[in-house]
Amino acid sequence: MFATAARRSLSGLIPPKIATPGALSSGSTSARTQSVVDFYSKLPKGPIPASEQVGGVRGKFFEGKNASGKPLLATIFILFGIGYTIDYQMHLKHHKNGHH
Repeated sequence: MFATAARRSLSGLIPPKIATPGALSSGSTSARTQSVVDFYSKLPKGPIPASEQVGGVRGKFFEGKNASGKPLLATIFILFGIGYTIDYQMHLKHHKNGHH
């Protein structure tokens, strides 16, 4: 059951077989061959336009003309600060009833 559902969902992505004996012997172009030609003729050609490139944090900070590692460094320092604060607070709780 799962294989059939997966095959059905992927059937739009995978072009049909055109090199079958029936398709080749039916003349110069068959309906199946023409559908494949139509499919490939509608695909975009050339490089990806700038408007369709990666967006979000990755596109803003890690790719393009403004590429930098600032978000990565900020994340490291924030996690260090949170860990240090938690460790410091746990140490203060340890000293609540007296020193070492």
